[in-house]
Formats: sequence, structure tokens, C-alpha cells
Amino acid sequence: MITQEQFVIPGLHNKDIIIDVHYSAVGINKPIMVFCHGYKGFKDWGAWNLMAKTFAEAGFYFIKFNFSHNGGTINQPIDFPDLEAFGHNNYIIELDDLKAVIDWIEHNNHIEKTANINDINLIGHSRGGGITLIKAEEDSRVKRVISLASVCEFANRTARIEDPEVWKKNGVAYVVNTRTKQEMPHYYQFYETFLLNETRLDIKRAVSNLKIPHLIIHGNNDTSVSINEAENLHLWNAKSTLEKIDGANHVFGATHPWNDKSLPNHLKEVIKKIIAFLNNN
Repeated sequence: MITQEQFVIPGLHNKDIIIDVHYSAVGINKPIMVFCHGYKGFKDWGAWNLMAKTFAEAGFYFIKFNFSHNGGTINQPIDFPDLEAFGHNNYIIELDDLKAVIDWIEHNNHIEKTANINDINLIGHSRGGGITLIKAEEDSRVKRVISLASVCEFANRTARIEDPEVWKKNGVAYVVNTRTKQEMPHYYQFYETFLLNETRLDIKRAVSNLKIPHLIIHGNNDTSVSINEAENLHLWNAKSTLEKIDGANHVFGATHPWNDKSLPNHLKEVIKKIIAFLNNN
């Protein structure tokens, strides 16, 4: 039997963080997995809930959460009812949100009864992959990291949102969400904050300095983030493990909403590879 619980914790930037946990009632000292969603993503997207249940059935304590400024709210965590919050998001806020979740794990007595708080592992999808890689390098509490269809850099992506001079003049740039048709704002602070923290936000620097096991998984049919970015991550960390999923797209066959009771085949393959990696490292 899988237990599912939800918690709300304070973030470090005046917005709360909503957290889901999935775990089996059987056993103790379960390895902890913390999943970070990507850009224009959320914890309940597509097949992520089914993925969480699958990991819980395999004996892991699985945690997923919404970044505090991802555009969702506590009462409406799916999609983006709070575009103002989305506009004020940035990479540093997401790193601080992840820190808040790890802090919560470390000091939560409820978790200690079922999970091993000394075995914290991070999984990040897409932009969330970059966030987890930076956090894994700088936080000794993280024991293993898995980057899933991850980006390998933030600099070019940030600059491509809008011409910096135009962005500064207008104060905001908009990116269209092709699924919801929303025009999603990025206030100029997003670019300013990146420039002020460029060294910390250098994924190549973080990956090159990783001292823990690192699994890289990427589909060779990913049209959102090129598989070349996975190859770069692997190049920068020779001790990492690179697994390519033949024919897989950016979301490993899932869509939103995902109404099937079974995982897409490519995501099943991803989960098997992650479990094998965690069991062998």
C-alpha cells in the first residue's frame, strides 16, 4: 500500500512551497528522492504522479514539489493562475526552494520514521536538471544526482528570452506557453539576477566539481533540449554515467494530462535505469 501525503512549508522568498510525498507503509530507512520539475512545469504534470507511485512501490521515499514561484498556487497547483509570481521567479529562488525542501527533510520527525535522511538523492527534469546539478555540487547532504533531459547551461537560454537592452527598457519579456496559450512574463530581474550570480549558475562549473555519483538520462529524439547537452554534461564529469533512451522525446512519452493507468514505455525505461543506478551506487 502506498501512502500519499501533502505538506506546505514556507519558502525563503515570501511564498509557500507545496510538497507531495509517496512511500510504502512497509519498511524503514528508505532512500529519499527529491524531484524538481522544469521550466513551465509543475509537480502534477503528465505522468509525474504515476512515476512517484512507481518509485514508492520500489522502496523509495519520493518527494516532489512546486517551486514557489512557478506560477501555481497552494490551492491551484496545476497550471499557472499566478503569472505575477512566475514573472518574479529566477534561478536563485529555485535553488533556495530546493534548499528549503532539503532542510525540511533533515528536520522533519515524520520523515525520520520511514526514510533515511542521510540518503538524499535529487532528480531534475529539463531546467530542473540544471538546478539539481548546481545544488548537488554545493550541498553535501545530497548523495546522488540524476539529470533527466537536462539543460547544460543557463547563460544562452537567459539571454535568448529577449534582447537585454529591450528587456531592460520594457521591464518585462513574454514567453508564450504553447499548451495553455498564456503569455508568461519574465521581469527584467530574471536577467539581472542571473548576471549577479553567473559563477554560481554555471552548470559546467558545478558538474566539473561534482564528487558524488551522477546519472545523465536523455532521449535521442528530444527536440526541446538537444542530446548534445547530455553529452556535454558527461564530458565535464568523466565519472558520470550517460544513458540514452532510443526514440524518447523530452518528456519520455508522457503528455499532459496523462490519463493512462500505465507509464509510457520510455518513462518506464527511465525509472528502471534510475533504480539500477541508485542500487549500485
